[in-house]
Amino acid sequence: MANAATNRSVERLFPFVLRAGILMIGRETLGRNKGKLHFVLITEDISEAVRAEILADFKHYPVVQHYGPADLEKHFGVKGAKTLGFRKSGLAQSIYAELKEHRINQPVTSAKTNISRGPAAVGPSPIPIMSGSASGTTQEPTECRGDKLAEPRISRSRNEEA
Repeated sequence: MANAATNRSVERLFPFVLRAGILMIGRETLGRNKGKLHFVLITEDISEAVRAEILADFKHYPVVQHYGPADLEKHFGVKGAKTLGFRKSGLAQSIYAELKEHRINQPVTSAKTNISRGPAAVGPSPIPIMSGSASGTTQEPTECRGDKLAEPRISRSRNEEA
């Protein structure tokens, strides 16, 4: 009975999907719009070969397997579609949160290392900028703090001061 209540609650959001225009239909469309994709919804009657292909193509996105083609036609007005995608939006996040229990994959995360700057480096660190000139004057390093440059300190050689 809890599953039926979950389905009803998520289905109440489906008319807004059409209004907001966040629905993408078909694997080709999803493949072209991966940068805008939040999650993929496939039907329960999809073949195993196509299911494996979708899981491979969209391994970086959550894939949810739920509903049948008749349900998709009833809710979204799409006939014969077995693969749908939802564009990134708050509405897509809400729908995915309610369909999360039907997810069939774990999205692949990149192996980026999280480098922490530590507590001492909270603000922008000073970066010395070295510059010199051919006129005999030398400049001390200029400190760069974020988007502001400090004025350079110019020192003249002793024989030029006279």
